[in-house]
Amino acid sequence: MFRLMALLGGMLLSSALLAQSLPQPVLTALQKGRVPPEALGVYVQEVAAPGSTAPALIRWQAELPLQPASTMKLVTSYAALDMLGPAYSWKTSVYLNGSLDGDVLHGDLIVQGGGDPHLLAENFWQLLHQIRAQGIRDITGNLILDNSWMQPQSMDAAEFDHDPTRPYNVGPDALLVNFNVLNLHLHEQGESLSLTPVTPVALQTSVQVSLGKGSCSAWRDGLQPQFSLIDQQIHLQLSGTYPRGCGDQSWMLQPYPLTPQEVTGALFRQLWQEAGGQLEGAIVAGSVPTTAVVVTEMSSLPLPEILRAMNKHSNNVMTRLVMLTLDHQARQAPASAAAAATLVQNWFARLGIDTQGLLIENGSGLSRSERISALQLGSMLKHAYASSVMPELLASMPVLGVDGTMKNRALNQPVAGHAHMKSGSLEGVRAIAGYVLAASGKRYVVVCLLNHPNASQGVSAQDVLLQWVYANG
Repeated sequence: MFRLMALLGGMLLSSALLAQSLPQPVLTALQKGRVPPEALGVYVQEVAAPGSTAPALIRWQAELPLQPASTMKLVTSYAALDMLGPAYSWKTSVYLNGSLDGDVLHGDLIVQGGGDPHLLAENFWQLLHQIRAQGIRDITGNLILDNSWMQPQSMDAAEFDHDPTRPYNVGPDALLVNFNVLNLHLHEQGESLSLTPVTPVALQTSVQVSLGKGSCSAWRDGLQPQFSLIDQQIHLQLSGTYPRGCGDQSWMLQPYPLTPQEVTGALFRQLWQEAGGQLEGAIVAGSVPTTAVVVTEMSSLPLPEILRAMNKHSNNVMTRLVMLTLDHQARQAPASAAAAATLVQNWFARLGIDTQGLLIENGSGLSRSERISALQLGSMLKHAYASSVMPELLASMPVLGVDGTMKNRALNQPVAGHAHMKSGSLEGVRAIAGYVLAASGKRYVVVCLLNHPNASQGVSAQDVLLQWVYANG
């Protein structure tokens, strides 16, 4: 009896020691990447029945608040599913203020944004055709763009990393069409480079680019785009160098410093003209007057599909709009980023999770101030797995080695295809969070937050961790 008790005690002690340390393969991978274990917060816990007190498989510096990068999107996603419900959708509405004489509107047309996070150019085209279907062709007044759904933003796209044309730096807007991004096609022909817009917008271009030597993997680095708005038309002056022999490329750019209103207005003019319409007035900001009447409206995709597009491809501005929606719905007032952050912070506490050290700014992870611990994020994921919206959250996450931002991770490992995992990446930050279905049939919450100047060299250690959980969980 004494020997049995001693044996059981030794097994419990061994399990406890394991939970307080990192697996040796992970330590070896970290050493190769010159990343100290002290730079990590790790939490691995079986997703057991509610109320289970099973010890964590790994709990390494799990209480340490760290920068989560885009794994913070999982917090926003679960909060949205819980507070808005999986059937929630956004509406973009169109009004007229004036009189309709045949197919001529003597007055203004108003497009009111409702914060739709996924209002693509093709959806906007459809909305305009819905307007045409109501018998409106020519507009003698102005096009009024109403973004009063949210409070004015002071965000500067150049502030985060001084690269404001990058799509990930787009700020939120109530009427954000095509993520405020232009899709441009670059074509190399002989000794010259031509540029054609794929996004249906009237674009005047001036290309003064020389072809030379360089790596095709870094073809963007030598190009300097400069956008301006002249007579309500977008102009692009492109200069710099382009590596010879790199061929055709697709280039996604935010036309900084133009505002979303200016870009949406240019899109409207082009698409309205293509639809056979005419706009005589200007494009201005404003709100829906009390004398206006509804022309038509368009509903977005439902929330689960929005989250799938958002998380699979780690879209920052979509996340920020989802976050703002939580506040708009809660207060039925223009959405505030600060109020939304407080709302989510309070919601997190209502889950019964300690919020000490938790700091939410915009909910997307594109932030240097946001903080969360591996234990907090892992506990939230464990709570989510026992909730009624678990299928929607799980389906929104990239599948390891299969799609989204995790498509090229752990490709030659057995764990590939057996993990729904959100990644996060900033300079000095690499993070993963999600679920692993182990070979044993047990499912585990896995969170690994890494903050270190050599963080990019720690990605392989995170993949090793996922494989270790798959094999040993």
